[in-house]
Amino acid sequence: MSNPALEAALTEALKAVIDPNTGKDYVSTRALKNLRIEDGDVAFQVELGYPGKSQHAALRKALVAAARTVPGVANVSVEITTKITSHAVQRGVQLLPRVKNVIAVASGKGGVGKSTTTVNLALALAAEGASVGILDADIYGPSQPMMMGVSGRPESADGKTIEPMENYGVQVMSIGFLVEPDQAMIWHGPMATQALDQLLNQTNWRELDYLLIDMPPGTGDIALTLSQRVPLTGAIIVTTPQDIALLDARKGLSMFEKVGVPILGIVENMAVYCCPNCGHTEHIFGADGGKRMAAEYKVDYLGGLPLTMAIREQADSGRPTVVADPDGEVSGIYKAVARQVAVKVALKAKDFSAMFPTITVSKGT
Repeated sequence: MSNPALEAALTEALKAVIDPNTGKDYVSTRALKNLRIEDGDVAFQVELGYPGKSQHAALRKALVAAARTVPGVANVSVEITTKITSHAVQRGVQLLPRVKNVIAVASGKGGVGKSTTTVNLALALAAEGASVGILDADIYGPSQPMMMGVSGRPESADGKTIEPMENYGVQVMSIGFLVEPDQAMIWHGPMATQALDQLLNQTNWRELDYLLIDMPPGTGDIALTLSQRVPLTGAIIVTTPQDIALLDARKGLSMFEKVGVPILGIVENMAVYCCPNCGHTEHIFGADGGKRMAAEYKVDYLGGLPLTMAIREQADSGRPTVVADPDGEVSGIYKAVARQVAVKVALKAKDFSAMFPTITVSKGT
């Protein structure tokens, strides 16, 4: 039974509930769906464009409380759903089948913690309810098999495509699965690029919301080819606060800007060291370098990770921090960074290419 006055009062009351991630209400952003009123019973859905399973309970509580402030409302039923869609990529680059959003995790140089950041962000997104994959594009130094605690060879049912490996609910593909651990990849750029192209396009990714690419360090052949050919929704730049690392990180950021890939933000590793014995903190690699770079390039500073032995030990053992210590402080930082990335992707322009018909021209027409 329709009740326009009650519906208007409810809509107004629900505007008071603000999304902590976007700063906007759920009514004006059209996230409020299927509002139904029957006598004093109210039911509605809130559709989020990003994974946020850990926030659902608090959100549901806030929405119920807001709805109950309206006179005449007795019972409130709220369903929170997530709908992650494909978003715009570089002009002229086709989307990957069964992959909605591809995010590059890059650095200007090696040794700044890019692979560790990639694996923990992937696990954080998966923990929030997303379907996530990792492509290890660091051909010459593949580390994702070890960090994800996965070994063995990928299977192929048809001899043409390969199945991704999986652990902790995250799909993984790496050249490290196809060669011996101590075998050096003595390949020229074109060979490595072709191998990577095959890994990307011949892997049977299973309906991914996000595919995180652990990019090779620097701005060489492989990194440049990937940034031009792969449909990237955005890129994350990983650096340390050290001036030398920032110098190279600027080059990586500049490369993505030149090929039309949006920068989702900067993650600063090894930001501060805290002595486990006395609690004294020291900025070994300098202070606030990542923040200064973010301000200089007008991009978001997503967060800073401390220099701790636990992060290294957990990654080396095949149980990254987000899995090994899910409720710890460092996991909290990774989850906050992952949430910011997912929200930024959700706010980007959607990709509508799948709605247009494919036009083919044959000789007979």
